[in-house]
Amino acid sequence: MQRSGQLVRTIDTSIMILSPAERVWEILTDLPRYAEWNPFVRQAVGRAAVGEVLTLFIQPPGDKGMTHHPTVTVAEPARHLQWLGRVAVPGLFSARHEFLLEPADGGTLVRHREEFTGLLVPLLTRTLNRTESGFEQLNRALKQRAEAGTD
Repeated sequence: MQRSGQLVRTIDTSIMILSPAERVWEILTDLPRYAEWNPFVRQAVGRAAVGEVLTLFIQPPGDKGMTHHPTVTVAEPARHLQWLGRVAVPGLFSARHEFLLEPADGGTLVRHREEFTGLLVPLLTRTLNRTESGFEQLNRALKQRAEAGTD
């Protein structure tokens, strides 16, 4: 897909978690503990605060993984966490990753999405397909951890 001259691919997943948004937020923003439960973002360093640069080791299923250094762009407690990663050359590749939390039916609907833009998007089809599988794994692991109610 193209939008205003840019190549775009969006991965958009969601999951219903039978825990309050505050609990889900607590898990998502406790970055040092990602290694304990997160099968997609295997390691995370940094703080979930606007302007902070994170260090994330992301490993989609069947991939060797890669370290990224996105910047947190939105951190609205129990509502919205977003970070933006880019390569050095403008227009080549960027990725806007986000978690949107919405209270629903006694729990939280988590919308987990990412929008990829840039010239490299068509060349990364296989990696982005694996990334979508990684999102689904992360969603299930987040649900399990939040519903268990313990760390």
